Amino acid sequence: MRYFFKKRLHVSWLLAAASGAVLAGVWAAGQVDLAVFGGLAWLLTGTALVLLGATAQKWVMIVPVVVGGLLIGAWRGQIEQSALTAYQPLHGKTLTLRGTVSDDADVDARGNRTLRLRNIYFGQHNLAGQVWVSVPGQTPVQRSDVVTIRGQLQEGFGTFAGVMYRAEVVSIERPNPGDVALGVRDWFAGLVRQVIPDPEAALGIGYLVGQRRALPEELDTALQIAGLTHVVVASGYNLTILVRFARRAFMRISKYTAALASSGLIVSFIAITGLSPSMSRAGLIAGLSLAAWYYGRKFHPLVLLPFAAAITVLINPSYAWGDVGWQLSFAAFAGVMLLAPLLQAYYFGPKKPGTVRQIFGETLSATLMTLPILLYTFGYMSNVALIANLLVLPLVPLAMLLTFMTGLAVWLAPALGAVAAVPTELLLHYMTQTAMALASLPWAVSELTVEMWHVVAMYVILATFMYYMWRKTRLNLRDTNLVE
Repeated sequence: MRYFFKKRLHVSWLLAAASGAVLAGVWAAGQVDLAVFGGLAWLLTGTALVLLGATAQKWVMIVPVVVGGLLIGAWRGQIEQSALTAYQPLHGKTLTLRGTVSDDADVDARGNRTLRLRNIYFGQHNLAGQVWVSVPGQTPVQRSDVVTIRGQLQEGFGTFAGVMYRAEVVSIERPNPGDVALGVRDWFAGLVRQVIPDPEAALGIGYLVGQRRALPEELDTALQIAGLTHVVVASGYNLTILVRFARRAFMRISKYTAALASSGLIVSFIAITGLSPSMSRAGLIAGLSLAAWYYGRKFHPLVLLPFAAAITVLINPSYAWGDVGWQLSFAAFAGVMLLAPLLQAYYFGPKKPGTVRQIFGETLSATLMTLPILLYTFGYMSNVALIANLLVLPLVPLAMLLTFMTGLAVWLAPALGAVAAVPTELLLHYMTQTAMALASLPWAVSELTVEMWHVVAMYVILATFMYYMWRKTRLNLRDTNLVE
């Protein structure tokens, strides 16, 4: 017992414990009424406990650190829950709302546009959370527009505080100069489409800027079945490729230039793609990993994962209350940063894996870590994901480069763009046909319904297996860095 009180513990592990407790506190606020924790005193108490534990850096300090994290999470979650209660008396009523379109519009099965609105106003009252809205398909609305809609507000689903089906669009306001990054993205996409037809152009643009919603429905469905959606969604994979390329290219000048260029790329990519749950995670982790690399430090994945998750839910607690994209994003990250290195070390030893083996290991790991969530949420799994990723993923960086060079060539000289488009279109055609061919196989997808206890059991088994491999290999997971 005396050893327990005296043994020192690195502050990073106390930070990880506090972050995990914050996540638990926010999640609990979404399940039960924690109104008693809504006062500012609880935030101050929780912060003081975390700071006390971080200062002492002893094993025994885990207790106050966890309690402090729970108080901070419960306070933030309860504040958000209290704000969302403003919607309850409005459910079932026809009213007029004003909000900002937070992301590109989707198109549903009936041809209507579906919008995600934030910064909601009902009269002069600002409402928390987001509202999901469907409007007529020909409505000329885009990201960052301020729209006024009228319709019957219904109870929300998932992370949405409310829903409006077939709403009437009263007005659309486009701020000046508006969303500059969106304009740049659409301008560049237009250049690519001048010389490359869809669906190849849509796939190339999806690789480069994560614009999945521009994909034709047939290709989008094929990518989902083939387990390739992650490379055309604005997420960590696209951003990691760009940041690694920038860091390595500018390191020839100086470490400072490489860090500055990579940071600018992270900010620009997020501005172009929009701050979705997966993008917020990807940007935060890429930024933290880049900072650690620049200062010669290393983040252990078991510290970085809960810390990044805690920050995102403190900003938007609804992520912890059922945002599947956020859950899948962190699960895939855990697979790539934890399970994949352990599998490589356990089965192949400490030697650095080649490209094919690395892609296979990371794809398998991400698939295993996201499988419980996918089964519970959607009731299906892809049987061809590993094959599809091995055939397509190694070529994605080249496809991104060729797509960018094609758009640049069209801008400089249309004739030059037509020449540059030839290899780009051939490569993208191979990728689209591969995805569609694998998705058309009768055994491409398996359906399986699981309960929550199955999900918990699967993650316990995975955690036990990872711990066993770590005990056997003693792999130093701190050496895993996304930007290197």
